[in-house]
Amino acid sequence: MSQASVLNSHGLGASTPCAFTCGSDVSRSRCGTPGGVTMGDVLAHESELLGLVKEQELLAAFEGGDQKVFFRLWEEHVPGAVRDEDALVQKLEFYLHIHFAIHPLKRGAGRPDKRELDERISYFRSFLETRGTALSQTTEFLPFYALPFVPDPRAHPSFKELFQDSWTPELKLKLEKFLALIFKASNTPKLLTIYKENGRHNKETLQRLHQQLVEAERRSMTYLKRYNKIQADYHNLIGVTAELVDSLEATVSGKMITPEYLQSVCVRLFSNQMRQSLAHSVDFTRPGTASTMLRASLAPEKLQDVPLLPSLDYEKLKKDLIWGSDRLKAFLLQALRWRLTTSHPGEQRETVLQAYIGNDLLDCHSRPQRSVLQLLHSKSEVVRQYMARLINAVASLAEGRLYLAQNMQVLRMLEARLKEEDKDVVARENMLGALQKFSLRRPLQTAMIQDGLIFWLIEELREPDCLSDYMLEYAVALLMNLCLRSAGKNMCAKVAGLVLKVLSDLLGHENHEIQPYVNGALYSILSIPSIREEARAMGMEDILRCFIKEGNAEMIRQIEFIVKQLNSEELLDSVLESDDDEDEDEMGWVRGGAEQGGRGCSLSSGPTRPGLPPIPESFPHHLDCLEQLLHPSCPEHPFL
Repeated sequence: MSQASVLNSHGLGASTPCAFTCGSDVSRSRCGTPGGVTMGDVLAHESELLGLVKEQELLAAFEGGDQKVFFRLWEEHVPGAVRDEDALVQKLEFYLHIHFAIHPLKRGAGRPDKRELDERISYFRSFLETRGTALSQTTEFLPFYALPFVPDPRAHPSFKELFQDSWTPELKLKLEKFLALIFKASNTPKLLTIYKENGRHNKETLQRLHQQLVEAERRSMTYLKRYNKIQADYHNLIGVTAELVDSLEATVSGKMITPEYLQSVCVRLFSNQMRQSLAHSVDFTRPGTASTMLRASLAPEKLQDVPLLPSLDYEKLKKDLIWGSDRLKAFLLQALRWRLTTSHPGEQRETVLQAYIGNDLLDCHSRPQRSVLQLLHSKSEVVRQYMARLINAVASLAEGRLYLAQNMQVLRMLEARLKEEDKDVVARENMLGALQKFSLRRPLQTAMIQDGLIFWLIEELREPDCLSDYMLEYAVALLMNLCLRSAGKNMCAKVAGLVLKVLSDLLGHENHEIQPYVNGALYSILSIPSIREEARAMGMEDILRCFIKEGNAEMIRQIEFIVKQLNSEELLDSVLESDDDEDEDEMGWVRGGAEQGGRGCSLSSGPTRPGLPPIPESFPHHLDCLEQLLHPSCPEHPFL
């Protein structure tokens, strides 16, 4: 229906008296009196009618299955803030994409046009990998992520409701209610609307606030655990005190206190870690022994006085890094790395890192014509290597990763240099190590998946014997992190046969450090039905059971979970979907990049390889040996 016909049908066509001019006496009498129709009324009525026109156009495209026209109008007329922030609108948009994807299948009883259907399914898959990821952790929508991979959705029981006669009319009714609401004349001032729209684009502020919230929540959890421990100790102390009072009362009556009773009371006053050793190694019968140990346990530890390092002239440093000789650049990059990696954990190291960030050492906040980051493209192999080492060291700390994530150019340059670097093995190792740590941050993880890094990793892993242990371990760990996301799994589904062959070959590799990561990647991608079908076709279960016979207890347990996943008939497994169920912005597993707490090693020792905790426990990321090659340590995973 055209705009003119709608206006005519409502009596506002060309023949209608008093449209916008007051040429006749009747017009003047109606528009000029306080009780008549004012210009504001006319404009409000026209706005309502234009909204009705837009609504009719969208509904016509919906009924006709015109996907391109509908979503063009949808993006034009539905405000971006509403589409991005309103959960109900996101759900409606998801179902609308399903409606248009299966429209050729519902149009008639005959076979649909294959070309048209493929085009619509491709459009729907693209939506799932972009805007659709927001609902990938919602149980209601999980089955529909498998829709593009099902040959005939009409015959699949999970999509039975989509082809019922009532499904489309119900969806249309929801659409009509939404359009009626969205096109209703709004009293919101235009300036306020513009202000709100512009505010949406301030992503850096939102990211910074989100990071602060994450840190606050983390501190809150730490304090809560401390509070619970103090409360438990307090209750234990009250119990011991009550028993001692009873014992004192008993001594007044002439009853003696035995050494065994005294020992049991003292052991209860110490922490769990000390109880076992105290019970066998301390003679509580000696006078003063128990009281001396109790007072010693309460004595505060003497903190080591660590001086802060002197400040640097960062402006001159950056100038020399850009314009100095290659020899000077290499020495400066090495010194900056050592300043960070040899500093004492805690306040000193944090001060060093904050100085780097505050002075924008790597030009991540600014976009100068010549930046320090461009040293990754230096003609000097030594400069490229030392620059990669510095970035890898900074990326090993949470605040460092947040700083580097502010500039996507860092990620793009690392990806490009990693693929181009063929002379310096150490430089490649550090670039890959930095990317693996970048994969903890959701935006960078998304970018790496979109850049096709999974395909590059698979190609590299086809010949694992050509890779160093460091490259092999970090490549598999990075692949596993990217496979946690639904977008990463869908990338693997495009080359399912190759991915499965590479991972099955790696299961038998002599480097046993990679086994948990190979297992994790396999378990994750097997949540995709099409990959499961490919795995069954190539006899993956028989391959896995061969390793059950040869592996240790932990390996056997992990493979049994993979076999269970392989034989599952569920459309998607939500256990490892990391798109939305992570409270923190950092997600996935880090090798060798450590935070406070957890197992690790001193900066002077060699790299550690912690054991694997049982399913489904997890433990924090670690800060391992920065000055070593930042060797892998175990990340979070149901297997790890």
